[in-house]
Amino acid sequence: MNSFYFLCQQTMIFFVPLMVVALGELFSERSGVLNIALEGIMVFGGFWGILFVSKFQASMAMGMLLSLLHAFASINLKADQTISSTALNTFSTAFCIFFARVVQEVEQVSFKNTFRIDNIPLLGDIPVIGPMLFQNAYITTYLGAAILLISSYVLYKTRFGLRLRSCGENPQAADSVGIDVYRMRYIGVLLSGALGGLGGLIYIIPSTTMFNSTVAGYGFLALTVLVFGQWKPSRIFFAALFFGLTKTIAAAYSGIPFLLGLGIPDTIYKMLPYIATLLVLTITSSRSPGPAAAGVPYDKGAR
Repeated sequence: MNSFYFLCQQTMIFFVPLMVVALGELFSERSGVLNIALEGIMVFGGFWGILFVSKFQASMAMGMLLSLLHAFASINLKADQTISSTALNTFSTAFCIFFARVVQEVEQVSFKNTFRIDNIPLLGDIPVIGPMLFQNAYITTYLGAAILLISSYVLYKTRFGLRLRSCGENPQAADSVGIDVYRMRYIGVLLSGALGGLGGLIYIIPSTTMFNSTVAGYGFLALTVLVFGQWKPSRIFFAALFFGLTKTIAAAYSGIPFLLGLGIPDTIYKMLPYIATLLVLTITSSRSPGPAAAGVPYDKGAR
């Protein structure tokens, strides 16, 4: 039973940031802007969050700042959104390493982890659920659950969500009924940056106390989660859970007696998340059409 609790808690560590970042990209693509700069935004947001003593608001603000550059290039300049995103991925890691060396002469940024909760009174005593969710847990787990619920409500139960989705499906039709497509797309990209930056900090907090300006490809994996989740929050939850489990097995199989006893080479376990990514994209990508206008620049004057 202890192995089961260990597996669940480790899965939460990997699954929550994937879900949060994928939800951020969901807002951007639903508005019609493809943002594959998630890797760079996670690094940038996580770096500044750690630098400012693990402040969530710092991560979100800096993620929004970086995504603002992408929004301007994509929406106003009508640049190729893939190229713009790739440039930001390259810039963010290089800048964080450079800035860290200038400030403290080494690229690693150390911090003290104060977000782990040993036991939540009463809730931690509930059989099975208590040890699984309310003991040895991180605040970020509950933050991720709140973001999922809020995102689902905003996208499907509010006027804002309807307008955002219409801009990603048919911006010309949205414009014809008075919706400011440019404004909605800016909001979508900024939300993507906020959640991407926050996701970077959420990834770093439980996994290390020494940040090296990398998030191990999590931004790209979040894109896979989005595709596998078919651009819907509820399905993104299960997609993130699946990939979080594969990452847990790859990283912590030695702590699970059953997996360790199988005698499978460790390289196979480490390859599991990437094999799963290739299989999922191969099977589902052709059957998972995203928003019709995602990645297509909108020209207000063109019809």
